Amino acid sequence: MGESSGVVGVVEVDGVRLVHEHWGDPSAPPVVLLHALGEDAGDWDRIARRLADTWRVYVVELRGHGRSDWPGSYSLELMRDDLLGLLDALDLARVDLIGHSMGGIVAYLFAQEHPHRVRRLVLEDVSVPVPREAVAPVRPEGELGFDWDMVIAIRKQIDSPDPVWWDRLGLITAPTLVVGGGSGSHIPQERIAEWSRRLPDVRVVTIPVGHLVHAVEPHAFTEVVRSFLTAPDARRPAP
Repeated sequence: MGESSGVVGVVEVDGVRLVHEHWGDPSAPPVVLLHALGEDAGDWDRIARRLADTWRVYVVELRGHGRSDWPGSYSLELMRDDLLGLLDALDLARVDLIGHSMGGIVAYLFAQEHPHRVRRLVLEDVSVPVPREAVAPVRPEGELGFDWDMVIAIRKQIDSPDPVWWDRLGLITAPTLVVGGGSGSHIPQERIAEWSRRLPDVRVVTIPVGHLVHAVEPHAFTEVVRSFLTAPDARRPAP
């Protein structure tokens, strides 16, 4: 996990306190970053700094992670609904939404449910929602920065996604950029490529550094995202 330095804010959604950090001009267009399983706002620090020259950047710590509440009840749908409550509390009517791994699942579930709230969507090394072989997670030793019960609950959903998620992919209307990590990632890259057949307006690119694309290659990741988000209609981003 990284060391965060954004301005910290807290909102309460249905009794759950959610921490976010923000950077940039409050009047700039908003972009929201969602972290992977077991991460926190600090994971996005270098990316947030790079994007803050153009956007108002919000980095959310999802329930069960970091300084947000660990309420004991966890699902990807609850995280999706938390995001809606947070955007409403911050008076963000429409945002660019970027999610890595688990955060990308939350992002596309949100884009399915609330397509009018997402201007453009970025999914970093996120599989389409198909079942995968379940491997029991092993709890790391020592004090954790996340709720281990949350990991158990979320891993079950990732291993056996609700078929409704697949059925509703066509409801995503936002132009979408999918960034794959290449053969070094544990995510099968054919499941990354599948997005190009499932979404109406999508670009799939590969930065071949493994699953942690934005951490390993922050410059390359930021540049491809910046190109996509600033393209005139996000349909033909510059290479």
